[in-house]
Amino acid sequence: MTTAPFIVAIDGPAGAGKSSVSKAIAERLSFSLVDTGAIYRCAAMAARRAGIAADDDTALGTLTGTLAISFKMASGENRVFLGGEDVSEAIRTPENSSFTSQVSARPVVRQALLDLQRQLARTSPRGAILEGRDIGTVVFPDADVKLFITASDEARANRRFAELTAKGIETTFDKVLADQRARDLADETREVAPLRAAEDALIIDTTALSLQGVIDRVIETIEAVRLVSAAGRA
Repeated sequence: MTTAPFIVAIDGPAGAGKSSVSKAIAERLSFSLVDTGAIYRCAAMAARRAGIAADDDTALGTLTGTLAISFKMASGENRVFLGGEDVSEAIRTPENSSFTSQVSARPVVRQALLDLQRQLARTSPRGAILEGRDIGTVVFPDADVKLFITASDEARANRRFAELTAKGIETTFDKVLADQRARDLADETREVAPLRAAEDALIIDTTALSLQGVIDRVIETIEAVRLVSAAGRA
């Protein structure tokens, strides 16, 4: 009998630290890492390149149904590929982030990409970490472990500002904070799959926690569930 891969759902707003935590956990456990936010960013970038408006559902549905998106770990980084192109940096510009909020709110886009997210996880040889905004509520409501990672607005904006500055992208903290709050509002109030914690998710506030502290807590949670699952199969 084939054992289904162990699924970990990690949700939360931008800048809370879920990407760093997800990557570290995936490396520690040799799990696949499925960055669902990157999948939506790829769809948004592809739409922008094709000149498709954020509310053109017909064109968006056709486009997203044909996208070939994949991930590959390289030098400790989870690289994102759209077709054969490495778009890891290109999809994370402020302009594309803003457009992603609009595109990801369209039901036709979310439905078109839902099967891709599930397929990437279910074909993982050992297990999969999925990070995003609706993993525990929509994509994998039956995930083995559900986490919701958050932090204060200011802490998240500071992290994003430092990241953009390190990449040579000129911006200001106030602009980053304003953009982030606008995206949070869009994510939390959209009609389809709004950002929220699953009822049975473990909520972790990273505002005053070190990255290693969060990683250790998450690993402990996962290992405890795996032990219970193993005992149940014995």
